[in-house]
Amino acid sequence: MSASQDAIVKALQGYTTCDVSDALCKLKFRNGGFLSGLTMWSPQRQDGATKIVGPAYTVQYVPLADPSPKHPTHYIDSVPKGAVVFVSCPAKTPNAVYGGLMTARAKASGAVGSIIDGRFRDLQEQRDQGYPIFARDVGTAPPAELLKVAAVNVPVKLQTDEQDMTVNPGDYLIADINGVVVLPKELAEQALPLMTKQVEADSKMAVAIQQGMSFTEASRKFRS
Repeated sequence: MSASQDAIVKALQGYTTCDVSDALCKLKFRNGGFLSGLTMWSPQRQDGATKIVGPAYTVQYVPLADPSPKHPTHYIDSVPKGAVVFVSCPAKTPNAVYGGLMTARAKASGAVGSIIDGRFRDLQEQRDQGYPIFARDVGTAPPAELLKVAAVNVPVKLQTDEQDMTVNPGDYLIADINGVVVLPKELAEQALPLMTKQVEADSKMAVAIQQGMSFTEASRKFRS
């Protein structure tokens, strides 16, 4: 991770996914960067203060029949320190595409967490390792009978019909109990000051509302 990436990651650690989305909405980035359907499974199921922030290391699974050649090496051995592993696979794949040994290697490489746009397995093993996993669902079978890894560090589309979103290598991924957000790397430096301003305004609003001010009045006073 470069020095500039590291500085952005450190700054982002002070904000929630909702804060990031608010800033991206102000920048007219669709859906505030929210990636629908991905929720926390480990170290706990949708509970606790777990949050991951880092540049995306993307992995693209495709059907065996796809003409793309299989990636020549195992993707898990090339995860950069500080990265968030983002694994993409075809929608509605019943098999898991990520397991406990992948986490063991990712942890050893210094990854901060993994986001699986599909199913993963070995849930208790993931939790025993204290490793953050965000995913669509769990499964039991490995992927080899259906899928192969075709590429790493390529743009991957979110596998849902709810929205049209792409995760690019190096985009910032932020995930917590609220969900998963992608912050395009080219928008990060514009978004951070907006987060600071919004959080300060909302903090003042919360105090005023607790003291009896109406939401409308507080919004007009602190957000305008």
